[in-house]
Amino acid sequence: MCAGGAAVEFILRPNNMRPLAVLLGIVMGSAVSIAVGLILTWVVFLFLSDSGARFAPERLPLARGIAVFTLISAASAASFYGELALRRWRLASHAAVVAFLGLAVWLYWP
Repeated sequence: MCAGGAAVEFILRPNNMRPLAVLLGIVMGSAVSIAVGLILTWVVFLFLSDSGARFAPERLPLARGIAVFTLISAASAASFYGELALRRWRLASHAAVVAFLGLAVWLYWP
């Protein structure tokens, strides 16, 4: 059987379904998009030097958001990889994702 056939067989076998990997992929994609959006907002702030004083109070919350969502992105990417590759450390990375999501909820919940 060719390599492509093995890949098709792997995808079509129902016992290879990993719902947690799907959820981790959703969390990872969402966290990465939020982190990139915040980083690009920071880049825009860099170019607004004439209005810098007006946006000065926003710098610390923006930096905090960048840090939190970058941590969630890194933890969920590691957890996603660990889940797909069935690494022994994947449970610790799952716990890290939950902890960082809890941190985000604690920081941003009204």
